[in-house]
Amino acid sequence: MTTPTEQHVKATSVKDVLAYLSSQFPACFSLTGEAKPLKIGIFQDLAQRLEQDTTVSKTQLRQALRVYTSSWRYLEATKVGVARVDLDGVTGVVIDEAQAEHALKTLEESKARAAEKRKAKIAEAKAKNPQPTAVDKPGYKKTANKKPAGSSKGTKVNQKPVKPEAEQQAKPAVQLQPVAAEHVVVGGKVLLKLGQSPMLATVLEVSKDDVTVQLGSGMVIKTRQDSLYLA
Repeated sequence: MTTPTEQHVKATSVKDVLAYLSSQFPACFSLTGEAKPLKIGIFQDLAQRLEQDTTVSKTQLRQALRVYTSSWRYLEATKVGVARVDLDGVTGVVIDEAQAEHALKTLEESKARAAEKRKAKIAEAKAKNPQPTAVDKPGYKKTANKKPAGSSKGTKVNQKPVKPEAEQQAKPAVQLQPVAAEHVVVGGKVLLKLGQSPMLATVLEVSKDDVTVQLGSGMVIKTRQDSLYLA
C-alpha cells in the first residue's frame, strides 16, 4: 500500500495530464520539439498501464489524447513514411499517404479557424475602442468671397475707397490755420496737408523745423513745421 507521500497529485487539467504522460512515457510523448506520431490504439495501452494510477482518469486520457493529436506540432509531424511509436518509443507501422493527407487537411483547417478567431478579436477590440476619425475633428469653413451687390462680370462698379476713421475725421475746416511752434509738441494733434486733403496726425518727434508725425493709418512721415495746421 502506498503512503500519501508516494501518491501522485491528481491531474486537474489537460495540460497537467499531458505533462504527466510526458514524464511517464518520454519516448512517446513530448511537450516541445518535434512530436512523434502515436501508435493506433495507444489509448488502450495507456489505460492498461495506468489502471492502478489515480493521477488521471480514462476520461482525462481521452481528452488529453484528442488535444495532443490535434495540435499543430503533432499534425506537422504526421508525414508519409514516418513510423508510429508505442509507449516505450518502439517504432511500428509507417504513415501512409491517406493518413498524411488527412493530417495536412486538418492542420490547414485548424490554422484557418485560428486566423478567423484572431480577426474577430481584433474587430471586437476596435469596436470597443474606436479610433477618432476625421469627422470627429472640428471643421473650419472658409468664408466665401462675396461680390458687391448689383455687380456682374464685365460691369464696373464705382466705389469710393474707404478712408481710415482717423483720416475721415481729418476733414479740413473752411479755412486751415497754421499751427504755432509752441503748439507743436510730442503727442500733440495736428493736421498735415498732403495733396488736397489735410489729414489728422500725432506728433512723434520735433527737431527744429523738422517734425515727425504719425497718421491715423500708422504711416510715419517726416515733414516741415510750416506744413502743419491746427487740428
